[in-house]
Amino acid sequence: MSVPDPMAAPPLRWGILAPGGIAHRFAREVTQYTQSQIVAVGSRDLERATRFIDEELPGSGVRAYGSYAEMITDQWVQAVYIASPHSEHLAHATLALQVGKPVLVEKAFTLNAQQATQIFTLASEKQLFVMEAMWSRFLPHYQAIKALVDSGELGEITSIVGMHSQALDLTPTGRLMNPALGGGALLDLGVYPISLIHWLWGKPTRIKATGTLSDTGVDLRESVSLWYGDRLALAYADMESAGKSSLQIVGTQASLEVEDWFYTPQNIIHTSRDGVRQELATQVEGGFQYQVAEVARCITSGHAMSPIMPWTHTVEVLQIMDEVRHQLGVKYPSDVISAPALPTTQVDVPLGT
Repeated sequence: MSVPDPMAAPPLRWGILAPGGIAHRFAREVTQYTQSQIVAVGSRDLERATRFIDEELPGSGVRAYGSYAEMITDQWVQAVYIASPHSEHLAHATLALQVGKPVLVEKAFTLNAQQATQIFTLASEKQLFVMEAMWSRFLPHYQAIKALVDSGELGEITSIVGMHSQALDLTPTGRLMNPALGGGALLDLGVYPISLIHWLWGKPTRIKATGTLSDTGVDLRESVSLWYGDRLALAYADMESAGKSSLQIVGTQASLEVEDWFYTPQNIIHTSRDGVRQELATQVEGGFQYQVAEVARCITSGHAMSPIMPWTHTVEVLQIMDEVRHQLGVKYPSDVISAPALPTTQVDVPLGT
């Protein structure tokens, strides 16, 4: 499948809200692989914003701000990239939308589905673009996987297994161990396999989650079974162990595999029913540029939502994760579970309303 060249997308002037770790990659790949620019960086600490610019964008004339509100109201900023912790996404997206700025919000989009619905409702009222920064979905190998699955070339897909295991910094006082900041493996790691499974198969009919919680009440790891009638998908996430992050999609005629770091630019292994293995060359440099290009195309053409990453997908994935957390017993102080709990018995019911 042909993926549009990010360099061919219209230019857009970005402001970065919260210059944390992932924002560094965003800044580098926007400026290197697209025609868009970073024109402002906002932090709660002016010195931190200035240091970020000095490290990633030296001599560029990018403006540093010591408050998010100041950066968002900069008239030169056309779109805002929100890279703050999950727990702040609702407030920060709302702040930007209320002053008329479209937003790209890091995943997980919000703490729960109810918060996501609030953002999308406001965006609809304001007629402004919003998208979850599920960057993987726009990568060439993800697009190739979706095209192969949809074409029927793999036959009937009978199972999907996505595993994301990564030893992260679990400092007891850090964000990942803090329920108030949306800590845990699910929102940082598990969102990748769950979002991919949802993209390929949609809403499950049944969910069963098991896992291990930390002393602080966040999930260290979980195994999530997603049933689709008689088909089964498995999403596994672990933030404590140095494992693999692999993907396998099995069909009656062929299978696809990404051996590690499946959510980053990679080649795909295609194995036919008779055992012939072929490596599909889909790996590229960078990665964030593809979602940035999509945002630029949508905003320039007047669309409030990307057809590749629509609002319903974000809400439904969060509904799945809400149910996973409900079954595991993971609760955030600001939590509101909007969707009814899915049954754990074999009953086919819609997810949410």
